[in-house]
Amino acid sequence: MRSASPALDDRIDRLRELAHADPRLEGVLLYGSWTVGEADAHSDIEAYLYIRDDQADGFDGRAFLEQLAPLRLAYTNMWGILAVVFDDLMRGEFHLTPAGPGIDEVPTWQGQIHLPRPDDAVLLDRTGRLTRAARQLAELRPREPVSTARQLTDELANWTLMVAHVLARGEIARAHAALHIVVAPLQLQLCRLLRDSTAHWLTPSRALEQELPAADRERYVAVTATAREQEVRRAACESWRWSRDLAGEAAGRWALDLPHELHDQITGLLDAPR
Repeated sequence: MRSASPALDDRIDRLRELAHADPRLEGVLLYGSWTVGEADAHSDIEAYLYIRDDQADGFDGRAFLEQLAPLRLAYTNMWGILAVVFDDLMRGEFHLTPAGPGIDEVPTWQGQIHLPRPDDAVLLDRTGRLTRAARQLAELRPREPVSTARQLTDELANWTLMVAHVLARGEIARAHAALHIVVAPLQLQLCRLLRDSTAHWLTPSRALEQELPAADRERYVAVTATAREQEVRRAACESWRWSRDLAGEAAGRWALDLPHELHDQITGLLDAPR
């Protein structure tokens, strides 16, 4: 499979060659934009390196990846993933995982990870286990709407209440961060659930401009702000109004029982004069 990024295609070809030549590796599985046909010149290379269980402790991921291309940066990031920057500024994320438990975990990603062409995503499979596991991710399974909507509406109420409390304390920067880092992605997930557009579930802002209606995009813009007090307070109120509108739409579609009294109390906290 070739993509719109020849540089990424070449790097993947080289990774396949290196993996086949290294007996310590049992399997290699790509994920991310390349595997769903969305890669372009700005895309990363992302993969799981499944290391034979008896070799996992001594495997030097950085040394292995330096054979792929010169590295400008290599470190273990906050999620325990080996993150690298190559000399051409392409980013990479590599999970170094013992093959036994790691490959067994792959089928549990159903509903989270979609591999429409699993045989292309598998760069190495010495035993056949990884290919069988990856093929279970070939079907795009929609989110179960009722429980997902319930979870998201509860999350939005809880986190917006936190925003209201930290605003009342005068922590403007903290409220700004919570709105943009925590609340906004939850809103976009609920919005995508309602619009039957859940392909980019884990990164709900991806391709937002192409996949969500203009009215939803305008609501998203309205909940953004600079980190100035009045802007953050305005954005928090707009954000909660959108959350309540989304929750109301979800309740109407899936017969959710919303905690309206709590929602009104959150509104009161956000609207209280300062």
